[in-house]
Amino acid sequence: MKIKTKLRLGFGFLFIIVLSFGLIAVFFLNELSDKSKVILKDNYKSLKYVAAMRNIIDQNQFPLNSQQETLFSENLKNEGKNITEPGEKAAFNQLETAFTQLNGTPPSTSKEHTIRDLRIAFQNIEQVNMKAIYDKNELANQASSRANLYIMIAATLSFIILFTFIVNFPGFVANPLAEFSAAIKQISRKNYKQRLHFENGDEFTELADSFNGMVLKLNEWENSNLSKIKSEKSRIEAIIAQMQDAIIGLNEKGEVLFLNHLAAKLMNLDEDKIIGQNVAELMQKNELLKRIIKPETDDKTLKIYADDKESYFLLENREIIIPNYEEQEEKTLIESSKSAGSVYILKNITQFKELDEAKTNFIATVSHELKTPLSSIKMSLKLLNDERVGSMNEEQHELLNHIKEDSDRLLKITSELLDLSQVETGNLKLTFALTKPEDIVQYAIDAVKFQAEQKSIKLELNCDNNLPHVNADIQKTAWVMVNFLSNALRYSSEKSKVVIDVLQKDDFIEFSVQDFGKGIDEKYQKRLFDRYFQVPTDGQNKSGSGLGLAISKDFIEAEQGKIWVVSAIGEGSKFCFNLPVVA
Repeated sequence: MKIKTKLRLGFGFLFIIVLSFGLIAVFFLNELSDKSKVILKDNYKSLKYVAAMRNIIDQNQFPLNSQQETLFSENLKNEGKNITEPGEKAAFNQLETAFTQLNGTPPSTSKEHTIRDLRIAFQNIEQVNMKAIYDKNELANQASSRANLYIMIAATLSFIILFTFIVNFPGFVANPLAEFSAAIKQISRKNYKQRLHFENGDEFTELADSFNGMVLKLNEWENSNLSKIKSEKSRIEAIIAQMQDAIIGLNEKGEVLFLNHLAAKLMNLDEDKIIGQNVAELMQKNELLKRIIKPETDDKTLKIYADDKESYFLLENREIIIPNYEEQEEKTLIESSKSAGSVYILKNITQFKELDEAKTNFIATVSHELKTPLSSIKMSLKLLNDERVGSMNEEQHELLNHIKEDSDRLLKITSELLDLSQVETGNLKLTFALTKPEDIVQYAIDAVKFQAEQKSIKLELNCDNNLPHVNADIQKTAWVMVNFLSNALRYSSEKSKVVIDVLQKDDFIEFSVQDFGKGIDEKYQKRLFDRYFQVPTDGQNKSGSGLGLAISKDFIEAEQGKIWVVSAIGEGSKFCFNLPVVA
């Protein structure tokens, strides 16, 4: 039986159940309604007519006038047409006789007797109808109870049948679907022994047979050589896609056989669209691809703009050679080799290039920085030893001060080199102690006060009162502040100011140094804290070694703090770091 037929039968059965329950309920409700209508119709009218006639008798004197007599006669006539109960006919005749007698002109004693008979007739009619109302009400109550019982029985049976249908019928469709879902999950795990068996003779049975046939074919395909070849191909493609170098593969016809995502990104190509295209046509539209496939020079290093910066790549070209078996005229197989295509690899050497350039710049900077103070020391010492100067006079003291300043400069550069070596080798050692933030700032201000006075720069300190202590290495933290202040003084114009702020923000103490110089271009800000990086200058400001900010970052992060810069062209720069407060 087809699923459609089963569904029709199932829903048809539900329809019959609901229809049957509705018909039973309608039947008993109609019966109850009829009983109620009888009570409210005939007997109520009789009581109404009697009440109207009694009011006429009670409120008027006999003989009645024509209007009262007409009204009484109409009610009497209506009552005669509405005789429905046993005994009501006799009471009506008595009423009619009494009224006829009363409306004549008999003696007064006879009139009183007739009025009494008239009232007795009224009472008899009312008793007959009231008794009928009571009896019919009892019958209606019995019908109502019976209707309620039958409707309740029908509702219970319908509920049981419907509940059983709702519980069991969905399983007719859901259970086979659940089995199909479980079987498909097994197939996705390459369990090709999974089979489905349905014997209902419906569409599920046909679908199960088709499913079993599909699984059989999949099992055969999985065990075939083609499956193994495709699996290996997919594995190789996955390896190529995950490689960190850009790779392009061409077949012997010069068609693009494969390329990974990095190569497509570098050359701005859609890797899905160019597979199978001839590389000669692609080179006409892509200059970088042309430089890779047909380089114009022997230099294997390519400079490519990638990742928002200039990157360097080393080009390698390898031809793929495979064995070739050709059948000669003598029916002899001769083994040889032939080209199956070429593979081009671009190795990213940007990091090594940058390190090499940084090394060159660093050596040049160190040589320059060391040459000047050493020459100054040599000259000062020579003058100090010259007898023309005389014994330790004021000039000699000044020369000694120059020697001390140059020695301090040498010591600073040497310390940076030592700190850098410690950071690179992981041997950075910090001496932590509970320190007042204002002590760190004051130490740094004292160190650069002379340099600020030389350029008439005002150092403006804004420090909150009663700041909590920080757990830090006071010397290295002050060194960071000195580095910030030195840079700010270097790039500030004369007679300007440098603002130092020390304040608490949440659970951190924030230190900041703000100058009002030219500012730093946004494209350089992300690399400010990189080692050996120097912002290009116009030559007016002497640049350092490019290590100060990098070492500062290492110091602050080692103290569980954070370092950053806020700058804009024409608005100056604000270098900041924070340290956690001690609870």
